[in-house]
Amino acid sequence: MRTEWKPWQALAGSLAALAIFPLACSPPSETPADLAVVNARVWTGDPERAWADAVAVRGETIEAVGSEAEIRQLIGDRTEVIDAGGGLVTPGFIDTHVHFQVGGFQLSSVQLRDAATPETFTARIRDFAAGLEPGVWITGGDWDHTLWGGELPTRDWIDSVTPDNPVWVNRLDGHMALANSLAIELAGVSRDTAEIEGGAIARRTDGEPAGVLKDNAMALIDRVVPSPDKALVDRALEAAMRHVAAQGVTSVHDMAMGWELEMYERARATGRMATRVYAAVPLASWERLRDLVEERGTGDEWFRFGLLKGFVDGSLGSHTAAFHEPFTDAPEDTGLLIHPPEDLYDWISGADRAQLQVAVHAIGDRAIELLLDTFERVGRENGARDRRFRMEHAQHIAPADVPRFAALGVIASMQPFHAIDDGRWAESVIGPERIRTTYAFRSLIDSGAAVAFGSDWTVAPATPLEGIYAAVTRRTLDGENPGGWVPEQKITVEQALYAYTVEGARASFEEEIKGSLEAGKLADLIVIDRDLTAVPPTEIRDASVVLTVVGGRIVYRAF
Repeated sequence: MRTEWKPWQALAGSLAALAIFPLACSPPSETPADLAVVNARVWTGDPERAWADAVAVRGETIEAVGSEAEIRQLIGDRTEVIDAGGGLVTPGFIDTHVHFQVGGFQLSSVQLRDAATPETFTARIRDFAAGLEPGVWITGGDWDHTLWGGELPTRDWIDSVTPDNPVWVNRLDGHMALANSLAIELAGVSRDTAEIEGGAIARRTDGEPAGVLKDNAMALIDRVVPSPDKALVDRALEAAMRHVAAQGVTSVHDMAMGWELEMYERARATGRMATRVYAAVPLASWERLRDLVEERGTGDEWFRFGLLKGFVDGSLGSHTAAFHEPFTDAPEDTGLLIHPPEDLYDWISGADRAQLQVAVHAIGDRAIELLLDTFERVGRENGARDRRFRMEHAQHIAPADVPRFAALGVIASMQPFHAIDDGRWAESVIGPERIRTTYAFRSLIDSGAAVAFGSDWTVAPATPLEGIYAAVTRRTLDGENPGGWVPEQKITVEQALYAYTVEGARASFEEEIKGSLEAGKLADLIVIDRDLTAVPPTEIRDASVVLTVVGGRIVYRAF
């Protein structure tokens, strides 16, 4: 007998159960579908047929999308039927910017993101250290100093509570971190340590390190942090996959900036992948990636590589984003460039000649202009082709540069949650004029640019529903902008869905196999407990993902 799940009857007394399933088997030979989702509002992402009522899946792919009557004709005795109860079915979310392994480790690390006072900050680290063996490093954290007024933490805050454990906890944007005295000593950093180009060492009045290191200077501590063993790495990956599955994420673009490809290869070989991954490696290592691709290709629909990630500048919160004009609250400071522009050009040009895809982080208006100029030059010199350059973040765009994205075919890979987070304080840092084209979703889309959405997890939560809420309402987290922060940059729910699905697939050259619900494409889909297009925008963040399907297999269900 087939079973027909009715999630809204079951949800009241149940808790979400997370599970990672092995890869889907070969499609069965029978005509009936393996899985059908009925009684739904299906947003397909297909402009030829944007809406439907039901979906049928056979094996790893979508068999049909259509009316209730059409799909019920494909249901047999062994078909698992999901009654969506009128909820919204969409393609699985594609998070185009995550730090996946870091996220997995962060789930079990000290939690500092919501530490709102220096006392809470110190207490969280003290309590976490109490459960550790001496010598074990404390990492992660994701602290936000703006919550307690903007004062940077120092090693004096935590030395007394961590005498036996090195501490290296990062700000939530990943562009600066705090070390305790033990970590600083192990790294050999002192008053005699020279400043690092593209970085900064916060110092006491006597020249000794105060504890915070920014951007390139962070490597001074990073180099002495021990690497985790394979078992810990694999557990972190599985934790990350479980976590994003519960949020409706079926594919991620991992911007981890390392060469942790073996982690994914082990999971792929043993059937433990529950999330499709497109992995980026450092831009400066483009020749190594070129050789790997020539030897092995670019992977398959579960694990792909061929993407390079670089940096132009830092972040707004760390005052390391590169601007033409000084920060409003720091009139002597215009931010910094992490790499010399000539190096950036050489790496991008070489990678592009090797037919590799390039994604580069740029946040300040000076960094964005520099990167667009570089992309334009490389495209002109290397000749026309479908290269799909990506700009990661593209946060603070000068108005004159908005139309250049569409003109140059540059994908704006953006993270809408940042708008309602940074919007609490960004105007105090860059003033009222520059914020008009900050997180300029509407301006970019109206200009014809391709905008793909992601989270930047762990900098921000890996929750696409919150991202959609942010893009549609722009209501800042502090409740101070009920009508929306820079409201002229709001977009519609369907535009936000498009950025999280269709454009996400296009950003990895995979639009032919995923990103929309069409017959023959991969069966990556989710069920949301309400129609996001029919509820008031302020209720979007209250919605929940109740089912996530990847390759025809249920990897998360809340009933």
